Amino acid sequence: MKLKKGDKVIVIAGKDKGKVGVIQRAYPKLNKVVVEGVNVHKKHQKPTQQNPNGSILEMYSPIDASNVMYYDSKSKKATRIGYKIDENGNKVRYMKANDTIIK
Repeated sequence: MKLKKGDKVIVIAGKDKGKVGVIQRAYPKLNKVVVEGVNVHKKHQKPTQQNPNGSILEMYSPIDASNVMYYDSKSKKATRIGYKIDENGNKVRYMKANDTIIK
């Protein structure tokens, strides 16, 4: 999985297609990511002694990493990510569309 926490991504498939958000959590072993504002579900919480009225919580559920792509803010488009070795010998991620290194 080439996406990391903090990356800005766009959803390319599913009910939230076209939405842009930041990755809050990444699960590389499951190949899933949690994106802010995407795949929001509501959970009803029963009343308890600490919360006598109960409440409705909004929860972010993970979506498959194949349904999101890295979002390039300059060109306002989705782009693929690749790896290459920079001049210092470090492995870095870069955008394949315009060959820009991702920090």
